[in-house]
Amino acid sequence: MARLKGKAVVAQSGGPTAVINASACGVIQTALKNSGVFTGVYGALNGIVGVLTEEMFDLGKEDPREIDRLKRSPSAALGSCRHKLKSLDKDRTDYERILEVFQAHDIRYFFYIGGNDSMDTAAKLGRLAREVDYEMIAVGVPKTIDNDLAYTDHCPGFGSVAKFNATSVMEAGRDTEALYTHDTCTVQEIMGRNAGWITAATGLARRVPEDAPHIILLPEVTFTLEKFVADVRQCLKDFKRCFVAAGEGVKTADGKYLGEAGGSFGKDSFGHAQLGGAADTIRAIIEKEVGVKCRVNRAGTAQRNAMHFASRTDVQEAYLVGAKAVEAAMKGVNGMMVTLERTGSGDKYGVSTGLVELEKVANGEKFVPKEFIGADGISVTDAFRAYAAPLLRGEAEIEIGPDGLPIYARLAKHRVARKTGKEYRI
Repeated sequence: MARLKGKAVVAQSGGPTAVINASACGVIQTALKNSGVFTGVYGALNGIVGVLTEEMFDLGKEDPREIDRLKRSPSAALGSCRHKLKSLDKDRTDYERILEVFQAHDIRYFFYIGGNDSMDTAAKLGRLAREVDYEMIAVGVPKTIDNDLAYTDHCPGFGSVAKFNATSVMEAGRDTEALYTHDTCTVQEIMGRNAGWITAATGLARRVPEDAPHIILLPEVTFTLEKFVADVRQCLKDFKRCFVAAGEGVKTADGKYLGEAGGSFGKDSFGHAQLGGAADTIRAIIEKEVGVKCRVNRAGTAQRNAMHFASRTDVQEAYLVGAKAVEAAMKGVNGMMVTLERTGSGDKYGVSTGLVELEKVANGEKFVPKEFIGADGISVTDAFRAYAAPLLRGEAEIEIGPDGLPIYARLAKHRVARKTGKEYRI
């Protein structure tokens, strides 16, 4: 079977991370080294939106030093999006437009870096391409700080956000310890949607009982007012202070988000609730039911873009999955996502890569299992520590400028001329 030749397009989707650019770098550098297969390597501006609007740029014209700098740069340098394509069975318009653009530019390879929804898009696009007999290969590259993608041991992006949050809780915990006579309690709200992986990772900061966080509220554990108040009171009795790490997706017994007590949530284009507000509800509970002052901390988007304290392991693995996606595509692998498979533990930790069908990833979701949650429901087990700790190891190599601040990549983005002869409105 002759190897498929043509152009490749790489796109990023969803929330930026500290290492999604490392994955893009892995894709780009590996593809550019194989010009006999890839007759061009394009970036899509703002994810799949850039394909729909035919706004792409030629990555082969970029300064190689800027491409390499992507490994050490946060956010999503190609531009990202949260655009939801309609169901292929209900409306093929967007998918047909994507194929129109691909055909016009002889794009035969599509590398999509993202989470569940991105894998769903890539899978459906591949399905339509087969139906219309357009030969192309679609390979997914995993990305999500939430660590909720199924069929992979962990996700690139998680190790760095876990490291940031564990460290910030450790540091903020010392602040509460010093000033407990004024700010007795602190609640830090953590990203992660309905999965508590990032929140659980803050438990790594607690080396001794006095350390924060004293209470970890995971979305996987139903929140009950009575137990929470009792836990806070016991903590105050033991340490004269209390530090709570709260997942943004914590729910009550009726299935409602804890933050809904402060108002309803909006939804993004994928129908996901735009979470936030759990910490404010918890603060109100503590101040009303326990009667002590409580402070709220939120890192917001800073936690997912903190390249200055990223995990070197995370950076290396993010690059790896990008490079392996291209290698797999060159072998004819289609409709698959690259996975990370753990090959050792502790000091012997390592990973290899595997492959899983895009459809499986699109329809799966991974939550913190019971064996990782303490019997008290507010802590993590040694098994979780063993799972998470290796992912935080090492410091990313950051390029520092003469002003003492990091130097991050900024691509020139030389635009590719439109060939379809028409504009497409989103």
